[in-house]
Amino acid sequence: MVRGLGRDDAEVGTPWGTVLKRTAIVAGALLLAMQLVPYGWAKPNPPVTLDAPWPDERAAQLARDACYDCHSNETDWPIYSYVAPMSWLVRRDVERGRDELSFSTWDEDDGDADDAAEAILDGSMPPWPYRLLHPEARLSDEEKAILVAALEAMDEAP
Repeated sequence: MVRGLGRDDAEVGTPWGTVLKRTAIVAGALLLAMQLVPYGWAKPNPPVTLDAPWPDERAAQLARDACYDCHSNETDWPIYSYVAPMSWLVRRDVERGRDELSFSTWDEDDGDADDAAEAILDGSMPPWPYRLLHPEARLSDEEKAILVAALEAMDEAP
């Protein structure tokens, strides 16, 4: 009786099982190795030197819900921000957001509130990946109008 022309029974089976196992092992090893990269480990929230002067509580709450995680020193670091590669992306986004506009260092403001209002109006803020994970950042047209009006008023204030 000839079975597989001299090959072992294990060799006769499909190679896909072996390929999938090896791929899973390599992917797992890569994911573990990524955790060793130190970027994204620290989650700094520097002190607030001067909070933005929101004209009303509704606008302040909208900004806290939709903007403060990236544009303030009061970032709420979600659990996924502690696992690479998401930790790298979140840390990068927060650093960029704070560099662009920070509501926690209003004493250092250089007039970026009008740029923030424009970004809300053109739909680029909050960015869609953030809205995907944070339903509270999905602003209605009315909420956008409230936030834009507040930002414009803050930009015009002395």
